Amino acid sequence: MTSNMRAGLITLLTIAVIAPAAMANERFTASAIKEEIIGKRIYLAVPFGGEFPLNYRPNGQVDGSGEALGLGRFAKPNDKGRWWINGDRLCQQFTSWYKGAPMCFELIRTGDKRLKWIRDNGETGTARIGNSI
Repeated sequence: MTSNMRAGLITLLTIAVIAPAAMANERFTASAIKEEIIGKRIYLAVPFGGEFPLNYRPNGQVDGSGEALGLGRFAKPNDKGRWWINGDRLCQQFTSWYKGAPMCFELIRTGDKRLKWIRDNGETGTARIGNSI
């Protein structure tokens, strides 16, 4: 292997290691939300364990189900509503959940397919980006 090839390989390996780390703690822009969130199932981490899936459909609908978590004992386990983007924030409003109140979230990348959300009321949590729906 020539010294140029070795230098090129070292550069590629460095980029492969550093690029994902550099992306961590990066705030999602409106275009990144459209590209990486919309059309996907997002799994919200819940405090008592497990994940809560939300589907951000390309047609502007968002829906979710808490049946796997047993939420039917405490609240309506399924609901749907609409999503929209306001600036660089993802907003949503469900029919029943949260009394139908609209809410917006700042999304911050914490790793590959991982994010932190900050709701407009200051609440925070984590989630992972799943497959396309």
